[in-house]
Amino acid sequence: MAFNITSGPTATAQKVVLYGVEGIGKSTFASQFPNPVFIDIEGSTKNMDVKRMPAPESWQMIMDEVEDVKQRHEFQTLIIDSGDWAERVCKEHLSVLSKWTDSSNDYGAKYIALEKEFGQLVNKLTDVVEAGINVVVTAHAKLKKKEEPDQMGAYDRYQLKMEDRTGAMLKEWADMVLFANYETTIVTDSKTNSKKATGGQRVMFAAHHPGWDAKNRHNLPDKLPLAFGAIAHVFQKQVVSPVQTQPSVEQPQQKQVTAATTVETPQENNFGREPNIIDPAIPKELAQLMSVNEVTEEEIRRLVAEKGFRPYDMPVKDYPDDLIQGGLVAQWDKIFTEIKAKRAY
Repeated sequence: MAFNITSGPTATAQKVVLYGVEGIGKSTFASQFPNPVFIDIEGSTKNMDVKRMPAPESWQMIMDEVEDVKQRHEFQTLIIDSGDWAERVCKEHLSVLSKWTDSSNDYGAKYIALEKEFGQLVNKLTDVVEAGINVVVTAHAKLKKKEEPDQMGAYDRYQLKMEDRTGAMLKEWADMVLFANYETTIVTDSKTNSKKATGGQRVMFAAHHPGWDAKNRHNLPDKLPLAFGAIAHVFQKQVVSPVQTQPSVEQPQQKQVTAATTVETPQENNFGREPNIIDPAIPKELAQLMSVNEVTEEEIRRLVAEKGFRPYDMPVKDYPDDLIQGGLVAQWDKIFTEIKAKRAY
């Protein structure tokens, strides 16, 4: 079989990791990317005029929202704010499954489980990029002692505020890893030999340095101002999310494109069921998944009863926490698949 050979750069959506010290303006910088939407896990955009998905209350919700952005084709940039908070939610998810514990006898098994589970999110973000949508993952920075016995000994360096395995995975995945910090100049008084710090300009670094992790594949300068204009040319060359695929997805809804097409549209086609009203006493992690996927309490109760876990007439709000968190929220993809299969009959 003969294969076609191509040459030259190929314009594509970008995978960006932006991390930095506290309060440097990571979310503000990310909001300057082309037509962005946030999955705001840590709540850092509350005072910003940006588009955002509902605040995810579970790991499955994060995965569902990423998938939703890919399917919509409405945005040019997806922002995960932040990667270390996503990792925290992932750990909570694994702890419910007893895969992230404080036991000292697991010999690193929990870190392997975390790497595998977080890798599912990275794979989904890759799918988003392949659909022509940029992905920006923000993260906080931490100082860690670096040992170089054959060179300069031990010294402090900045790195992602994540576990080693997941942090390394995210850096390897990215096209650009940008480190944001305040530039400080030390001035020495020639008379008194005293020193003082001046400056405070916000900058970002795009190349590796002994003091921090950074990289790029676009021949960027080692140091740039913390402003999107410094890297905007990279995104002007990329392929924008294909518009021609939109009509096939959106066309059936053209007659309903009014201010009212929010939650009502899916309910009209939801197998003739009444609008989904969820008991406010149901834990918010489960309630959010039920709301987004238009799953009724009756469907949950019926499935739980069929499996013999609880009687049908028991309200979902009275289910024990281990059933809700470990059986429903943590296994939502399987639960929802079974519910959809029952709707088909």
